[in-house]
Amino acid sequence: MWNEYVSASTIDEVVKLLASKGLKSRIIAGGTDLMLEMENGARKDLETLIDVTRVDGLDVIHVDGDNTVHLGPMVTHNQVASSKEMRKLAFPLARACWEVGAPQIRNRATIAGNIITGSPANDTISPLMALDASVTLQSTSGKRTVKLNEFYTGVRKTVMRPDEMMVDISFKGLTANQRGAFAKIALRKTQAISVVNLTTILEMDGETVKNAVITLGSVAPTIIHASEAEVFLKGKILSTDVIEQAATLVKSAAKPISDIRGSADYRREMVFVHSKRVLTLLKDGHADHMLPANPITLMGSGKKEQSLTKAFEHNSSSEIRTRVNGQEYAVTGADNKSLLRFLREDVGLTGTKEGCSEGECGACTVFLDGKAVMSCLVPAPRAHNAEIITIEGLANGEQLHPVQEAFVEKGAVQCGYCTPGFVMSAVKLFEEVDKPTKDQIEEAISGNLCRCTGYYKIIEAIEKVNSR
Repeated sequence: MWNEYVSASTIDEVVKLLASKGLKSRIIAGGTDLMLEMENGARKDLETLIDVTRVDGLDVIHVDGDNTVHLGPMVTHNQVASSKEMRKLAFPLARACWEVGAPQIRNRATIAGNIITGSPANDTISPLMALDASVTLQSTSGKRTVKLNEFYTGVRKTVMRPDEMMVDISFKGLTANQRGAFAKIALRKTQAISVVNLTTILEMDGETVKNAVITLGSVAPTIIHASEAEVFLKGKILSTDVIEQAATLVKSAAKPISDIRGSADYRREMVFVHSKRVLTLLKDGHADHMLPANPITLMGSGKKEQSLTKAFEHNSSSEIRTRVNGQEYAVTGADNKSLLRFLREDVGLTGTKEGCSEGECGACTVFLDGKAVMSCLVPAPRAHNAEIITIEGLANGEQLHPVQEAFVEKGAVQCGYCTPGFVMSAVKLFEEVDKPTKDQIEEAISGNLCRCTGYYKIIEAIEKVNSR
């Protein structure tokens, strides 16, 4: 899929590589979009991948003294969704992050990657636009900061140059008199692209709206503002009639197309419906109910990824040195494939299954440096100096893991193909919550599909572990 893979240790190394390699190089962070594009042959001209996951300090959320929030380029969706600080200062963004993909995807996918991909349906762009965010881009010639509302020039088109790296995302945090919410409609609960999404932020003076910001996603080539509704709400009290009129104005701002996910008419109507719902929630002070107090992340203890002291280039003759299920491996010639295929073909552990190769089914779930991830969307060289646990590593000798025992006792297996992924997700769930509720169990396995529709027995098995 690529000819050269470089694990960088500093930003300077990254931008120098981008400058020298040009259009045939690409940064890979979470890789949840890029790996899929390469797998599908959409990046045939790509020769060099520059991995930034080992650059120290890029996964930090920082708040300045003036209430400015900074998100590093390796900050993931799960980091934001589970952050108490982000819940307070950027609730719409935290909610949007929780809506992206499934836990395994959110453990890898970055906010910066979502911004750079630039789809108008990407969930985090709408709240960031509403928060008036800026992005900082760095190249060998220096840094420049661009307002997000000036970053996009069309569908998946930005002002970012091929030699630039996004090194910071910044915005002012919400103040005590501001409240905001994010809403999304999709064709299923998780792992779904937005049919419509919207963000509303209101600045209040008592019961009166002092200022309003409403942004819409998936209804135009780029994220747009519902400008007439924003102006209309200023100076108004959120009565039923005012909310109805404002929602009508938001609907009129939408300029959607019809596609496989929904017709233009349906999208416009959903903009109206969700605008009413969000404004009503904000009026009643119930918006925070839209996000669990402690979202399930499957991050476990959140082991920090090992940073590099110098760049490491992977090619067909270099070794990938890794630790899998407590055993050391040194593999040559596996630099140009996914972690899933590396585990199956080179390490010989076939318990991890290839169900879709698109990060949709969860059958390939493994633990990478302590976090549950979809191994089909992780490059094999990322295993270098990493610690990996697969389904084969859960048992203690002849003694099965309690989750495995419960699956056997409850008959939570039909064809069995999806079972390793479900077990891995459940094991990681119990690292976060001793006695998970049914809702938390369902959230934990939301990234795992059972084609035999065996969910009842699977949930019963996980609940059985609860009772021990």
